[in-house]
Amino acid sequence: MATTEPGVPSSSSAAGLTWARVCKECGQQHEGQDSHLYEYQDEVDDELVCHICLQPLLKPMDTPCGHTYCFHCLSSFLKEQDFCPVDRQRLQLHQCRPSSLLVRNLLDKLTVLCPHYAECQQQMQRCELQPHLHNRCPVFRKLREEAERRKRPSWNELKGRKGDGESPGDAKHMPTLSRVAARDQAEPGLINPAYEESEDDNTPLRSSLVAEANVVELFREEPEEELGLRIVGGKDTPLGNIVIQEIVRDTLAARDGRLAPGDHILEVNDVSLASVPHSWAIAVLRRPCSLLRLTVMQEKGFKFIQVTLVKSQRTEPLGIKLIRKSDESGVFILDLLSGGLAAKDGKLRNNDKVLAINGHDLRHGTPESAAQIIQASEVRVNFVVMRHTETQEDGGSSGEGPQGRASRRAPEPQYFRRRSTYMKDPPGGFSSQEKTVSLKKEPRLSLGITIAGGRDCRSRLPVYITSVQPVGCLHRDGTIKTGDILLSINGVDLTQLTYNEAVSVLKTQTAQSQVVLRVIQTISEDPEDDSDAANKDELDAVENPRDDSLNWSPLWTRWLGLPSHMHWCRDIVLLKTNNESWGFSIVGGYEESHGQQPFFIKTIVPGTPAHFDGRLKCGDEIVAVNGATTVGMNNSSLIPMLKLQKNKVTLTVVSWPGSLV
Repeated sequence: MATTEPGVPSSSSAAGLTWARVCKECGQQHEGQDSHLYEYQDEVDDELVCHICLQPLLKPMDTPCGHTYCFHCLSSFLKEQDFCPVDRQRLQLHQCRPSSLLVRNLLDKLTVLCPHYAECQQQMQRCELQPHLHNRCPVFRKLREEAERRKRPSWNELKGRKGDGESPGDAKHMPTLSRVAARDQAEPGLINPAYEESEDDNTPLRSSLVAEANVVELFREEPEEELGLRIVGGKDTPLGNIVIQEIVRDTLAARDGRLAPGDHILEVNDVSLASVPHSWAIAVLRRPCSLLRLTVMQEKGFKFIQVTLVKSQRTEPLGIKLIRKSDESGVFILDLLSGGLAAKDGKLRNNDKVLAINGHDLRHGTPESAAQIIQASEVRVNFVVMRHTETQEDGGSSGEGPQGRASRRAPEPQYFRRRSTYMKDPPGGFSSQEKTVSLKKEPRLSLGITIAGGRDCRSRLPVYITSVQPVGCLHRDGTIKTGDILLSINGVDLTQLTYNEAVSVLKTQTAQSQVVLRVIQTISEDPEDDSDAANKDELDAVENPRDDSLNWSPLWTRWLGLPSHMHWCRDIVLLKTNNESWGFSIVGGYEESHGQQPFFIKTIVPGTPAHFDGRLKCGDEIVAVNGATTVGMNNSSLIPMLKLQKNKVTLTVVSWPGSLV
């Protein structure tokens, strides 16, 4: 058995401590990259002790040779050496794997003291320390309250003026917060910065809009596991920064719950993404590794309602049924059981979206994780919920009942209404060229291509080629490439067909002895190619995937070069009832130095009409406002036009799926 010594003596007061300097996970003061410090109350088995720091394991990693170390200890060691510290066998970090769930559970159950034990007199399991600090520790709460009383930097100070559809300025010159500053912020996913326990439990709250840099670490069981993020932006696009467009359900990022659409990715494992082309950023995010450390700029600020339920005893059930929805991430209240604590309290409602419970961020959580937090709570359970405001739409009314709610968010059969009639040029640096291939072939000989897309898919994409097989006519010809958009075969138009219709036409026409195929190839050119040889290899792998990639899809930037007649537009009606902003920022428009650029959605502000509606995404192109084309406009013309729309605005947008990483 090993007896561990506490890292630092227990604090007797908050003297000398500041919110910026204290660690938001262990409550102690230590350098950002150093391991967390805990005061253990019992002897710890040698099998649970790291052989490098000689302390109980933190984020344990197993080596192929059978030894276990703290992740940070091992990664720091392997930066200088290339062998296992115990048996000196050759070792690289990507060969290691996170320890079993059993080992991690044993470590989580180790008993520790609160670092401010003199004030709160609490000891608990190690996994319970962080919730205790953020929800119950008086010293920790005092530090946070003191910090919040000081003036916090606003989004305006970080990115310039912001309003209804406002341009956030040149993203390439947006200040990037240092990694040290990022680590001084509260770790997202463990505390909601807008959450503050109050005696007035049913007060609608709204924090001032701020941008915070946070570090999010994602552990992958397999080094090549997909993160589940769709990404847009890059220095070669009007967006400038790399922005998360979407979190894919049931993926690593969704299960972690700390990343959200609209987050700007500033760094990946200390590699800056502040001013890099889109494809280069994708290559960095797809590098195989067990740990991804993302520095992200996140917007904070929600309209929400805080509700505190007080149990008569810890084991009393709340009487709440929680569910997931098929079309939206997060946790929702399905029902309040009659006679239960929540129903008697009367402040929570069916269909409320649960943003946080006791400070744990659940915006992308699951009902199971929410239930675990509730079961582990003391007698007070603090909910932060988002409630959709009922508004009029298209002249009708939306009441409080289920019918009104359904009419507001029901699937729209005319969601994508028409082909684009708004002509515009692609962004600078993006273009397309048409190619025609005429082949004579044996009737039974296959073209050797696979396709995807079709106007019935989620994004209403045109039909595109996902692979050119090493057998068949087109591979030998060499003109047709992966990613090309199919226009026609033997004069039959393919651009408006569903996937199954396109497959049927291709099979019929391929049976002919003469095949004439027309395609469009999109082109993106980066004028500044300063990548080294290794990076060029990675970019080649991104742009030229192997043919056995069954689920391959083009990068987001590939779609930007398509001509307007290939776009598929949809109308999105946003409604509001007061003088609040619409809730999105834009970039693009006419500039003397860059000419005419399309308008892109850069930011969706939490707690606003654009956010509640849920259809606008970062990276969407705005081609018209209330039926008037945006071509030829600059920011100074479009922004006032948006602000003049009092209660309703119709945006005609084109939406392309972000690149999947």
